[in-house]
Amino acid sequence: MEQSGSIIGSFLPLILLFAIFYFLIIRPQQKAQKAHKEMLEALKKGDKIITTGGLIAEIVKPEEEFIKIKLNDDTIVKLDRAYVSKKVEIGEEA
Repeated sequence: MEQSGSIIGSFLPLILLFAIFYFLIIRPQQKAQKAHKEMLEALKKGDKIITTGGLIAEIVKPEEEFIKIKLNDDTIVKLDRAYVSKKVEIGEEA
């Protein structure tokens, strides 16, 4: 009986460490990934985005895996959805 109490006592710090690790690192990262995925799914024509390369562009046509974006008046390119960093909100551009 004494040994089972000592085994639980020896694993308690490890369990506490895992719980702290989960709530400080894993859970917030999962929330951020979910929010980013929802943002990607909600993109529509006319939205302004920032790519992971730092380019600010306007969406011309969202497609299944790619997004056609307008960099300036003459340049339209295809961008993989994975390279969209964030959506620029109105007033955030400046």
